[in-house]
Amino acid sequence: MARSSYLFTSESVSEGHPDKVCDQISDGVLDLFLKEDPYSRVACETLTTTNRVVIAGEVRGPKSLVSKSGAVNKKKIEEVARATIKKIGYEQKGFHWKTAKVDVLLHGQSADIAVGVDSAGNKDEGAGDQGIMFGYATNETPELMPAPLQLSHNILSALAAVRHSGKEPLLGPDAKSQVTLLYKNGKPTGATAIVVSTQHAAKDKKGRELESGDIKRIVKPYVQKVMPKGWMCDDEHFYVNPTGRFVIGGPDGDCGLTGRKIIVDTYGGAAPHGGGAFSGKDPTKVDRSAAYVARYLAKNVVAAGLSDKCLIQLSYAIGVAYPLSVYVDTYGTGKVDENKISKVLQELVKLSPRGIREHLKLNRAIYARTAAYGHFGRKPEKDGGFSWEKTDLVKDLKSAFNVR
Repeated sequence: MARSSYLFTSESVSEGHPDKVCDQISDGVLDLFLKEDPYSRVACETLTTTNRVVIAGEVRGPKSLVSKSGAVNKKKIEEVARATIKKIGYEQKGFHWKTAKVDVLLHGQSADIAVGVDSAGNKDEGAGDQGIMFGYATNETPELMPAPLQLSHNILSALAAVRHSGKEPLLGPDAKSQVTLLYKNGKPTGATAIVVSTQHAAKDKKGRELESGDIKRIVKPYVQKVMPKGWMCDDEHFYVNPTGRFVIGGPDGDCGLTGRKIIVDTYGGAAPHGGGAFSGKDPTKVDRSAAYVARYLAKNVVAAGLSDKCLIQLSYAIGVAYPLSVYVDTYGTGKVDENKISKVLQELVKLSPRGIREHLKLNRAIYARTAAYGHFGRKPEKDGGFSWEKTDLVKDLKSAFNVR
């Protein structure tokens, strides 16, 4: 029997977190390839540490070859890495966009993988790998996202905005947030604890050493503004820089790797995760494209009023075009049969890798912007960014189930 009252916690990390630096570089490289050739194959992994960036992985593209003379070459890839670091705001002795050493070790895609993905004769494009992918939506927030995660993202987005604007120059790029909400009768009612850890300058303008209390006074108004009215926790359970000092941050403080923040990227632990990371992967990789379409379908189910929550699982086999299973779970909140939802969704959207890419128009350079503050719960953009957040299936779903 499901509990109706409980505490649930989710975390987020900022664009300056070491792992997120890597995600943004990997997706920046992906966008570089897609701008030159929309059908490039890219699997780009990045590692960062003290003044060092290593970019590795596999690529393929008839026009975009990693060579000295290619349309995409090592110099251009290095430029993407430096521009990404500069945009985030790293100009520290231990990690600086201008002085960091950048190694580019990308090479060609395996022919054994390519043959499974490529279309040939009567064979449609197959999935780039086996695996399971999940999509989720809930009516807890206007974005149809789990509230603890959405609030965690919003806190860090607010702090990043005032850091970039120069309004709060003492804040640094690296930060984490965590929000614990009390649920009553299955609905979030307010925060019992909030944690914010943010990198900061060692001293203020007057040369005084900064302490955690100083950072708490800076951060608190922005957190209060993000939290819904009456949801802010008491001051005793509002933790800011609990260690007392956070001057050394980013890749100089911790090694970063692409793909280590998959729960932050998705649903904050409120829904299952298939285990595959997103960043640095082109849309033939179902780890990314199928997770996007699963979110798209789940969001449209909830937006259509068919349920308060919806989880969708897709499963694929490498080289096989269509999913082996399409599972729908509405957690007992559904107003219609879940098996029929599954059938109708498959009629509305072709769930082959090609079908997903074409329906969501994924063969575009739209990925670098996804690599911080969550891939979901964002607004669809005019150039096609976050197309999986559209709710354009609502009318068809309501019609299929005679729902007003």
